[in-house]
Amino acid sequence: MKKFFLLIAIVVFVFQARTSPNAVPVLTAANWAPGRIPSEWQVKVNHGKPDISVCRDAPEPCIRMKSVGASFALERGVDVNPHATPYLAWTWKVTELPPAGDFRKTATDDQAAQVLVAFADRKVLTYIWDSNAPKGTTQSASSIPLVHIYAVVAESGTAQKNRWVQETRDVAADYERAFGKPAPHVKGLRLQINSQHTGSVAESYFGEIAFRSTAN
Repeated sequence: MKKFFLLIAIVVFVFQARTSPNAVPVLTAANWAPGRIPSEWQVKVNHGKPDISVCRDAPEPCIRMKSVGASFALERGVDVNPHATPYLAWTWKVTELPPAGDFRKTATDDQAAQVLVAFADRKVLTYIWDSNAPKGTTQSASSIPLVHIYAVVAESGTAQKNRWVQETRDVAADYERAFGKPAPHVKGLRLQINSQHTGSVAESYFGEIAFRSTAN
């Protein structure tokens, strides 16, 4: 009888391991219609005219964003437990950077690409591809009343320009380092581009995005 229950327990464990979700897709090619932005995402314009299109590049579908003195984003709501799926994985490519862009000064706060993660307590982590701030730079970047934004420079400059780059970040750990407490649920994600402060041009591409339970 003990062996029978042990066998049942093993079968249940294996079934749970195979069926338990280990990834939460946020931007996935499975939901993309040709030439149309995925329906879960909304365009948000801060300044100027948005230039957003669905593309195909090497060989997966992607989102292309181009800013000519503009600031705009794509965003969607989510409900993700960052302790169950703490790793945010995405691919991006930058083909044009705002030359004078540097998030450390308000007058030059332009980036070719940003991935912003919004939490239930109105705190935000933003992973940016900056033109001049060194990779690995982190600091507060709040500019919206009642919202605390903390920036992490994930990529910098032109070293990886015109190449698809894979990123993986432990958002739960990054949140705790930034704000000194455990992360609440993730409630939104935003892909952003801006070049209005420096009056320049920026262009970037985003591939699939997902929260995962493991880094690989």
